[in-house]
Amino acid sequence: MTQSARHYLKLVATPITLLVLLAIIVVGFWYGWKALTAPFGPKAVPCVNTNVGKSLTTNSIQLDVVNGGHTRGLAKQVAKQLTAKGFSVTDTGNTDERIKQTVIVGVAKDSPEVKLVQAFFPKSTVRVDAARVDHSVSVMVGENYGGFNAKAPTSLAVSGAVCLPSPSATPSPSGSATPAS
Repeated sequence: MTQSARHYLKLVATPITLLVLLAIIVVGFWYGWKALTAPFGPKAVPCVNTNVGKSLTTNSIQLDVVNGGHTRGLAKQVAKQLTAKGFSVTDTGNTDERIKQTVIVGVAKDSPEVKLVQAFFPKSTVRVDAARVDHSVSVMVGENYGGFNAKAPTSLAVSGAVCLPSPSATPSPSGSATPAS
């Protein structure tokens, strides 16, 4: 290689190297920004219209139980009672939100799955969370836990299909739950 060719290569190599590095930085920034602005947590899978016959039973409902009070182990205790009645309890834990009385969280107040769960908690209220497109239900128990109605019916009359979480549904947000109850 001649001296003039080396000199020309040095003159061209520096700007090309800088352009390549700039392109890497721009692409890295784009992917980083995309990841930073993406929503946290798993996407909720929409519910699936399920033919449950003439009545929705507790065996068809998946829910999670969180403790928003100071009574140690309350979420696990309530989960055991719900499981004994046929519900599928997918998760138990604590929430940072302080709960006074029992709160049932669901997509709508008049959803059959919410009504069936609420029947087991006499002094509960319903909190509507329209973001629960999977129709999951959460039971939030707290300081003034109103007790469990063991005599509540384990089925609710319905007409037509009921929208229930799909078998591979992802958990929906329920207010910063942490693993222990």
